[in-house]
Order: sequence, then structure tokens, then C-alpha cells
Amino acid sequence: MSLLVVGSVAYDSVRTPEGSRDRALGGSAMYFSVAASCLTEVSLVGIVGDDFERTHVHMLEARGVDVSGLEYAEGKTFHWSGVYSTEDVNQRETLDTQLNVFEEFNPTLNPRQRDSDFVFLANIDPALQLRVLEQMKRRPRLVALDSMNFWIDGRRDDLDRIVRGVDLFFLDEGEARSYAGEFNIVRAARRIQDMGPRAVVVKRGEHGVLVFDDDDIFSAPAFPLDSVVDPTGAGDSFAGGFMGLLAATGDTSRAGIRRAAIVGSVMGSFAVQDFSADRLTSITPSDIQDRFDNFVRLTQFDGDGLKIESGFLPVSLRARSANN
Repeated sequence: MSLLVVGSVAYDSVRTPEGSRDRALGGSAMYFSVAASCLTEVSLVGIVGDDFERTHVHMLEARGVDVSGLEYAEGKTFHWSGVYSTEDVNQRETLDTQLNVFEEFNPTLNPRQRDSDFVFLANIDPALQLRVLEQMKRRPRLVALDSMNFWIDGRRDDLDRIVRGVDLFFLDEGEARSYAGEFNIVRAARRIQDMGPRAVVVKRGEHGVLVFDDDDIFSAPAFPLDSVVDPTGAGDSFAGGFMGLLAATGDTSRAGIRRAAIVGSVMGSFAVQDFSADRLTSITPSDIQDRFDNFVRLTQFDGDGLKIESGFLPVSLRARSANN
């Protein structure tokens, strides 16, 4: 089934404890597209400047990404620079943000994109996200949304309108708490669901993900890695894997959503192992399958028929209790 992503394509200058990269290919729609392209066909809508290198377009095309919606404008491509903490790689400081041509971004869909089955509205102005949905020929089978505190604080009315019209809402823990006005993450997610989305996907970085799907809660860990090179595209790669699997299988059931969360975590774990999308572009289907299988083993345990009954204590604890 067809998958559409609308978001940013950028150049990032990044410094992490593992090294640095200047003007590396970045942007939410780029990371999403590369991750999703490992699973299904994806169409990208974004804007770049006249400094955007053709080799980067060729890379996307070689992966089967439809770049007919990539607009070229006079000026420079969106540029972000930041540095990650040597103490905690999940903490970063933004050094500079230059919107450049992205400041004038006004997404326009072609006829094929207007008929997409699955739509991911990446982290852009909610007014633009609303404009994308208004261009659809019909209600897509599933619409997912990403946002951030900048829009939560500064574009609340527009954000509320788009949230009411989507099926899945991707946020990190801080964003979910801020948007819901509720510190407890379970109550925060439920409050957001009450606004309209069927599911709220709470990204928790190295602590994994929580998925609130109707009245069900699913928790999955992050894949353990001995080295994280560049976390910049982790969340967008997670979303790309998540939505890529849904579009590839068409399975939006509770079980399908759970599997999508694990595949998303797989893609996010690959993304952080190198700068930009370098690791994502080198993986094979067997790499993805192997890590997915490892995830299954990581989260699987044998209950061995254990039943907790009144007065039950394991033998070792029972003996200890008697001695006291």
C-alpha cells in the first residue's frame, strides 16, 4: 500500500562523543524515507535549496524513494548544527538552526500522492500538516503525526486541530507530558487519545517505547548497543520502520501495531550506529530480520506455569521469612 511522508530534508553538522560530521544529509523526511524504503515504497514531499547535492537525490532514488515531490528552490537547504553531551548521548545542544528555503515550504501533493493509503506528517508547522490532509482525495487508511514542543507551545490551536484528525501520534515523553498537561505518562497518553488518535506512541530513547493503542499498553525496550555514534535520526527512523511495516503488510490490528513498534525500534537502532543515514543505507533484509529476531528473544521469557496465590512465597523467600 502507498506510503507518503511530508517533512524536512536538511544538512546537519553534528558533533558526538564518537566524532563529527559537517553538512551530513539529514531531515525528518529523509530519515523516515530511507528507513521505510527497506520495507516498502515511499513517496517524499519536501524542499531543498540549489546547494543540495545530486548524489543525495540519487541515493534516495536508488532506494526506490519517489522524489517527485521534492521541490527545489533558490537559496540554501535547511541547516541544523548541534553537539551531543559526552555524559549522556541523549542530551544535545542546538548550536544553530537556519531554516533557509524550508521557511517558505508549502507542500503540494501530486495526484498520486493525494491518493496515498498511509500518511506520515513529520515534524513541521501544524498548519502545513493540516494543509496536506486538505489535499487528500479521500481519508487515508491511516494518518500518523509527529510534533515537538516548539509547536506545542507556539501553535497550540493548529496542533489541536490536526491531532483530532489523525490515527497515531508520535511524541517523546517530555512532549507528551507538555501537550497533555499531565506528568504521569499513562494519564498523559490517555488524555491525548481522548482528543481523537487511536494510538499514542511515546518514544523514550534508550529506554524504548510505549504504545497506547485504544485501551491496550505495549512496552518495548530499545535494542542494547555497545556504541551510539549519532542519535540525530533515531526517532524519524523509528517512525519510518513503524509506518513502513504497516504500509507493507496493511495490518493495523493491535498485533500489527505491536510488530510495527518492534520493527521501528530495529530501524532506529541501525540509524544510531553511524552518522546520517550511512548505516541505514548499508543494511540488508537479513540484517533487519536478524535484529528483529533478536528483539523477540530479548523480550521473551518462560512463565513456567507460575501462579501467584494467597500466601504464596518462593521456597527461598519462605525460609528467609521463617528465620525472621
